[in-house]
This record gives sequence, C-alpha cells and structure tokens, in this order.
Amino acid sequence: MTSYEEFERATLFFDARDYAGAARLLAPIAAGDPGNRSVVELLGRAYFHSAQLGRAEETFRRLVELDPCNGWAYEALARTLERRSRPDEARRFRRLARAMGAEASEEIEVSVTAADLA
Repeated sequence: MTSYEEFERATLFFDARDYAGAARLLAPIAAGDPGNRSVVELLGRAYFHSAQLGRAEETFRRLVELDPCNGWAYEALARTLERRSRPDEARRFRRLARAMGAEASEEIEVSVTAADLA
C-alpha cells in the first residue's frame, strides 16, 4: 500500500472517530516523511482527540516548526497545552495564533487534499 493509500485509510479511521486507530496508521507515515505537514497535522489531531496529549503537544510543536506562519498550528498547540493544565504557556501560543489571524475554535479541524501529500 502506498503512503497516500495509508493516509486515506487513516482519514477513514479519523472520520469514524477511531482516533487512536488513525494515530497508529499515521505515526509510521509521519516518521517516513517528517516534513509532510498534512500528515503531521492529522496525526496531531488524532493524538489530541484520543487524549494522547503529550504526543499531541510534540506533534503540534513539530507542525509549528514546519510551518511557522500557520496560525492554526499555534491555536492547536495552545488548546493542547490548556488541556494539559498549562494555561500560562498556552497563552503565548494563543496570542501568536491571534496575531496570525487564527480564530478560537471549539474543534480542531483540518482540510487535506491529495496535492498536500505529494
């Protein structure tokens, strides 16, 4: 199976709310292609929703490094830090997200296209 097919499969798991299953499928893809922002983003979301907050934090920090102009990534990191009871640290990332135009969100969302995986 190609990485793209595995990604599509992981997306199906995610959409079915099997976040832990999606994370298991996405982790090796992200390890094989650590610069793929779409995979890293969905992996972070899967970790977040499956309450693997340490892994979510690490993954969202990597996303911020990969795409430092992505306000959404800062927002996701802030939400993760808040869930880890670190609101003071989260505040810094929330301010950066706002400065970049990202709005507060109740839900962490992502939109991925096949072009993002190339």
